[in-house]
Amino acid sequence: MSGRRIGAFICHCGGNISDYVDEEKVRAAAEKESGVVVAKTFLFACSEASQQEMIRILQEEKLDGIVIASCSPKLHLTTFRAMAQRSGLNPYMYTQVNVREQCSWAHRHEREEATGKAIHLVRAGIARTRFGVPLTNLRIETTPAALVVGAGVAGLRAALALADLGMAVYLVERAVEVGGRVPAWGRMFPNDREGAEMIDTLHQAVRRRENITLFTGAEVVGKSGCVGDFSVKVRVRGAEEIALHVGAIVVATGFDPYAPKAGEFGYGLPGVVTLPEFRELLATAKGKLRYRDREVKTIVYVYCVGSRQAATEENPHPNLYCSRYCCTAAVHTSLLVNAADGGVNQYHLYRDMRTYGKNEILFEEAGRKGSVFVRYADDAPPVVERPDGELLVRVRDGLLGGEEIGIPADLVVLVTGMAPRENANLANVLKLPIDAGGFFNEIHPKLRPVETLIDGVFISGAAQGPKTLAESVASSLAAVSKGAALLLKGYVDLSPLVAKVDTDACLWCGECEKACPYDGAVEKVRQGDKEVAYVHPALCKGCGGCVPVCPVEAIDLEGYTNAQVKGMIDALVREAV
Repeated sequence: MSGRRIGAFICHCGGNISDYVDEEKVRAAAEKESGVVVAKTFLFACSEASQQEMIRILQEEKLDGIVIASCSPKLHLTTFRAMAQRSGLNPYMYTQVNVREQCSWAHRHEREEATGKAIHLVRAGIARTRFGVPLTNLRIETTPAALVVGAGVAGLRAALALADLGMAVYLVERAVEVGGRVPAWGRMFPNDREGAEMIDTLHQAVRRRENITLFTGAEVVGKSGCVGDFSVKVRVRGAEEIALHVGAIVVATGFDPYAPKAGEFGYGLPGVVTLPEFRELLATAKGKLRYRDREVKTIVYVYCVGSRQAATEENPHPNLYCSRYCCTAAVHTSLLVNAADGGVNQYHLYRDMRTYGKNEILFEEAGRKGSVFVRYADDAPPVVERPDGELLVRVRDGLLGGEEIGIPADLVVLVTGMAPRENANLANVLKLPIDAGGFFNEIHPKLRPVETLIDGVFISGAAQGPKTLAESVASSLAAVSKGAALLLKGYVDLSPLVAKVDTDACLWCGECEKACPYDGAVEKVRQGDKEVAYVHPALCKGCGGCVPVCPVEAIDLEGYTNAQVKGMIDALVREAV
């Protein structure tokens, strides 16, 4: 677009850029570009003083577009957009050019070439700004209600926290009882509180909240709409369907315990049980520990059953992940055995002891109370057999140089991990991605640990991967805080950098719908006497996948229109100097 008044600002980044790029050459080249009325360098463009100086220039020179050549937009895109907005400039008339990670740091020993590349990149940024147009965020009014799927510990805590913030909450549980796996577990670490008591307390608190509606024996069977404005269908008891209108969704569907296959570490032999099965036995034990009317004097725990598995012919798709909680759960269980019957000998056969954090205290206490820990190699797992009617566990002890030892046992406890729940229907309804382990996948485990690719849908607890009870609660409250931040202010602003259809040119061939990875973002609508494509701006993520497949170039991506991209290409192919 002709007539633009553009400012080009180049950052030294305290030497991170200027030590390897001739910034004066870059500034001089930028100054010659069409539409550029001012070009200036800054020691640190992100500093408050530099931002104030840029605001002064923007206002005095009446600029309607700026380009800042600095670090990655991942670091300071929000910073500079906010600065542009403070000056009165439309924030989408700002372009950030990465000449640090993509130029100076990549070409530390090639100053001349790095300078030439920086000139090309800045020219391309100027071209993008020259052909850009001001854009406005899409604002959607939010519904002050939330759906929580799953009524285990994570789901119950999430529902209570949302209700305490004044929102209407719909809590949907697939089972007929709330609590998930916790009630059957008995005493929980780290405080030895009974799982059933904990769930009962949370359940009673939920029942007392007038703004929480609990559906048991129910499942989510439909979803439409977008963040802040979802329409959800819930089927109750396999028959009645209820329509709900919510602004956010928290998924807390929990996990299933790993079920060993027959013969796996002796499973199926009399006296071989899983850790959850043993916990139920322990919860009902009175006095001396007995199993099938026989006193238990020796227990052998076999760790990593169903976790960190190696592929075999019988199991070509093993669980490669660590289930995190199992080591601590097994050690805690052995301490409960010590408290109930101090005469029981206990052996722990492990690969790596992962009682991380303060749970290391439990490991040390178990050692002091007589538990014996035997480490085995990954490629030499223990063998559980029953010769002569008595259980025997053979294992190669790592501390003895791999020497095999045999441990007679009255009970073998397989320390089973967490497996993903069967959530294929829910994943399909909510359009949530599944990771390699079968759990719901977050956007980024460190930076966005409870957010999903679907705006307004959050995951928590063991639904997104193995977690301890404390970690599940923490993630559920994190999901609540994210959801509440969207809903409590009454609206949500979405990026305008989305695809847009020229309905006059569109002939509806359907290629854009096929290319779109986001359910419902592209649909066929009737306009006048013809069918055309419509891109839902609240569902589109601006990936641009639909743009190149359109045979008549009827789709543009705001912020990266065809005119902008062509201008950038022209700038990149010109000689640097």
